[in-house]
Amino acid sequence: MTDSRFRPVRLATAGVFALAGFLFWVSFNTAQGTDLRTDDSMLRLSDLIEERSDDIEALNESVGALRREVDALARRDSGGTETEKRVFEELERAAGTRKLSGSGLTVTLDDAPPDATARMPGIPEPQPNDLVVHQQDLQAVVNALWAGGAEGMKVMDQRLISTSAVRCVGNTLILQGRLYSPPYTVTAVGDPDRMREALDAAPAVRNYREYVNAYGLGWSVDEHDEVTLPGYSGAVDLSRSTPVGEAAGG
Repeated sequence: MTDSRFRPVRLATAGVFALAGFLFWVSFNTAQGTDLRTDDSMLRLSDLIEERSDDIEALNESVGALRREVDALARRDSGGTETEKRVFEELERAAGTRKLSGSGLTVTLDDAPPDATARMPGIPEPQPNDLVVHQQDLQAVVNALWAGGAEGMKVMDQRLISTSAVRCVGNTLILQGRLYSPPYTVTAVGDPDRMREALDAAPAVRNYREYVNAYGLGWSVDEHDEVTLPGYSGAVDLSRSTPVGEAAGG
């Protein structure tokens, strides 16, 4: 018999696929010449995406509460030694499912003002794509912070884990089924000096900062003596894995 307590996990996954299916359906109808603006009663696409995002957020919170309950029961009933329990807690920390506190940095990226113009002589006037934060800009910051020794990280209010993917559609961020608008914040726990050096050394970050100087995109780096990252609370099931030896051997 299936335990009904775990149904929100499936519902959260189904919600993500339902949202993707809806977007493909809208794209198909648009390609067929359907006018999306003819029906005044039809919600704007962005409103529907936001509604689905809210649903997924509620389901993820339910999943997180159930997973914490399961983990607590597992620790209570495991009968393991104190050493084994410490190992279990260390694995949770490495996986990103436990809170993490320490010194760190917050990097903030933002779109330029809509009426932005070139701020330096010899720079061409901006195109629309020059004035928004792109997926590669966020990913560049995340990668640089990891390279700088970050022990853990969150984007906006969500903890990143090994399966997290930073995805942007237009100038909106979709992260783990939830929708965000700029400004975007990336907060990492680790040695602030090392992470600053890694940001300065990353070519893709330097490229973004050239647009900051040219057109006024937002960029700031704030240091924290103490910051706390939440534990990841979503589903962590993997649908497929490959042993390291097999992956290395092709």
